[in-house]
Amino acid sequence: MKSPAILAILGAFTLSAHAQQPKPLKVMLITGGCCHDYKTQTEILKKGLEERINVTVDQVHVDDGSTKPALPIYGNPDYAAGYDLVIHDECAADVKDVETVKGVLKPHIDGTPAVALHCAMHSYRVGEIHRKATKEDDKMWFDLLGLQSSRHGQQKPIEIKFTDTAHPVTKGAKDWTTVNEELYNNVDVHKTASPLATGKQDGEKDAVVVWTNLYGPKKTRVFATTIGHNNDTVGDARYLDLVAKGVLWATDKLDAQGRPKAGFGRQKK
Repeated sequence: MKSPAILAILGAFTLSAHAQQPKPLKVMLITGGCCHDYKTQTEILKKGLEERINVTVDQVHVDDGSTKPALPIYGNPDYAAGYDLVIHDECAADVKDVETVKGVLKPHIDGTPAVALHCAMHSYRVGEIHRKATKEDDKMWFDLLGLQSSRHGQQKPIEIKFTDTAHPVTKGAKDWTTVNEELYNNVDVHKTASPLATGKQDGEKDAVVVWTNLYGPKKTRVFATTIGHNNDTVGDARYLDLVAKGVLWATDKLDAQGRPKAGFGRQKK
């Protein structure tokens, strides 16, 4: 039988061990809207991220295949309260109401990091899209993203080339060619953005497809990629690794060598 003193020491050690293990990052994943199999992809992303890094992913999803999905975040500028990061993976091309878009942006203006995937680039475009937007309302969503896109090519393989292999997100990443995907064009790459990879597709002009951005007065961290139309791409280990590192970078949980900071890597079950 262990003495009370030994039990006390063991108890203190256990408490210390628990204290050293940080809580999982709390992530909101927003999906829904036109043109994608979001019902499947939201599950792929949740499972893939939770297997790779110390996060819990809460899904905000609507089975609404329109270009104006009725997402419950609309009209609630405090929708991200309590979350460490929001992943925007919605396709809401015709949600153009200025006040609604300002509400979507509010948490990120206030400093909540973001990850933007694929059709998030073609969402919330309230005005000019085919030329560089200059009016404040027209460019407000592009300011968050750090890049303005207006269209995409046909579904064909994309050759991804990592152009900045010194960045923590891309350290160790290898170039690869996707299955059939959509290459989004670049109307404008903002000065606040840092391109990490380009994509090349037959018949289309090469474009930045992976980047980071610093948004607004608080320089909120944003990681973004235009890749991710089809389920096979979203489920590709290389894609999930990239998004997982983007989540960690945006929340400042990735070290300079591209490794998760203590407690934020893969968790033992």
